Amino acid sequence: MLKKEEGYVVAVVGATGAVGQTMLEILAERNFPIDELYPVASSRSAGSTVEFKGKEYVVQDLETFDPTGVDIALFSAGGSTSKEHAPRFAAAGCYVIDNSSAWRMDEEICLVVPEVNPHALEMARENKIIANPNCSTIQMVVALKPLHDAVPIERVVVSTYQAVSGAGGKAMDELAKQSAQLMNGQSVDVKVLPARIAFNVIPHIDVFMEDGYTKEERKMIDETRKIMECEIKVTATTVRVPVFYGHSESVNITFSGPMNADTARGLLADAEGICVVDDPTTEDYPMPSEAAGTDPVWVGRIRNDDSCANSLHLWVVADNVRKGAALNAVQIAEILIPHS
Repeated sequence: MLKKEEGYVVAVVGATGAVGQTMLEILAERNFPIDELYPVASSRSAGSTVEFKGKEYVVQDLETFDPTGVDIALFSAGGSTSKEHAPRFAAAGCYVIDNSSAWRMDEEICLVVPEVNPHALEMARENKIIANPNCSTIQMVVALKPLHDAVPIERVVVSTYQAVSGAGGKAMDELAKQSAQLMNGQSVDVKVLPARIAFNVIPHIDVFMEDGYTKEERKMIDETRKIMECEIKVTATTVRVPVFYGHSESVNITFSGPMNADTARGLLADAEGICVVDDPTTEDYPMPSEAAGTDPVWVGRIRNDDSCANSLHLWVVADNVRKGAALNAVQIAEILIPHS
């Protein structure tokens, strides 16, 4: 879609946040062909500096930044900010890859996981805006795709165990503070998350909807169908756990025809972006402590569900800030440019 010999002009919007910082790290790690880089953020962060490949860059103010000439903008600045500014960047001819929920379910906007539906990027030729899915959805559909291609999936039941980093830096600080308070026999302060998170789990992520589901659960349901491009029946329970980085998911899958654990294990092992760790004899299985800081989607505990025909259990783990946000966005950007 884009082709330039000298490299690309890239803006990272929300460059001072956790995901924005990780976007910069991954762009450097993967040697993305950048000719000019513009870190951009709100007026609160404008004038500060960020580092990229050993060089300091001054952060630009989003309100006054002129996107003319920018080829690709990676947005991680919240839904309301994206709604206001992504069209402005797109109107200037820039491809916008947005990490917020603002555009995900817009029928005119593609929702992309490169290992699953890269062809959907064709939609972006006209409107220039591309949505990055929810972190918990991304890792699940990466695991579902190779299985669905072999035998169509009918139903998915998922329960998540989501790290506090998914709720931002203040939530991480709250986990650390509460843990110290409890270890020292003190009462805890609850300000960011809906309940105490230290030594606890909270079955509540995002706001509750009229049907009793949370918005996070509805995201997983609706986004999975859009990305997989079929009416898979999906139901979800999303839970916050006292882990700093790495989302885990228990996924139960029912297929339209025969599928067993051995076949699934082979399909997953051969799939792009997946690392299978699954050996009960040596007690090997994925854990968020080991997935943190890595790029793959890790899959284990692959086993037949004897209670239901043509059904399997999977345990799926990924770094929610990397594959669940920053890496997925950079992978989309890589598809937009020709391979050297």
